[in-house]
Parts: sequence; C-alpha cells; structure tokens
Amino acid sequence: MIDPEPIQPTEQPAVDPADASVISPPREKWNSAELLGDRIEILIQHGSEVYRLRRTRQDKLILYK
Repeated sequence: MIDPEPIQPTEQPAVDPADASVISPPREKWNSAELLGDRIEILIQHGSEVYRLRRTRQDKLILYK
C-alpha cells in the first residue's frame, strides 16, 4: 500500500477588513434600524444604479429608483 502524501496547507489570500462579505456569511434578513439608524433616508448603490430607501412618517419603507 502506498502512503498518501501529506496535505500541505494552502496559502490564504490577504483579507480586506472592509470587505464584510469575506468575514461573515451573507445575511438573508436585515433590520431596518441597522440600515437607517436615526436617518430618514439612505442611498443604496446597486450596479450602476442608485436607489433611495426612505422611512415615512407612518414608519413605512419606500424604495425609490
């Protein structure tokens, strides 16, 4: 029987701490308070488009393109 070669650890690429997708798995659900904080509106970049997520006076959310 032939002994298998020992497995060598692979070198991991440097991780940018600002890239949270590398550090933690993607989330399926976000709390609006986490996104908006105390703001009424935030801008969201999606590809080449910019969207506005706005909280109304009735505490509803509206997404504008």
